[in-house]
Amino acid sequence: MDDAQRREYWRRNVRLMAVLLTIWALVSFGAGILFVEPLNEIVVAGFPLGFWFSQQGAIITFVVIIAVYVWRMDKLDAEFGVEEYEQEVHHS
Repeated sequence: MDDAQRREYWRRNVRLMAVLLTIWALVSFGAGILFVEPLNEIVVAGFPLGFWFSQQGAIITFVVIIAVYVWRMDKLDAEFGVEEYEQEVHHS
């Protein structure tokens, strides 16, 4: 991989991270803190929605974001030819 390809690879990697972390910040800070009052007017399964976001939503969103990051990076790695393959270890 040449320097231009490396720069493009890292530019796309950083852009992906920035988008995903922005989504997480909006969900955790926005829904859990800034918009908690209006969201608390909506009740889901007996709990105010703002409370749910601050307690569970940010964590669930982060786990989903990790899965999306792994999936997208696998595709990016394949595109740039830097896939990581598990090597089978043989013990004698």
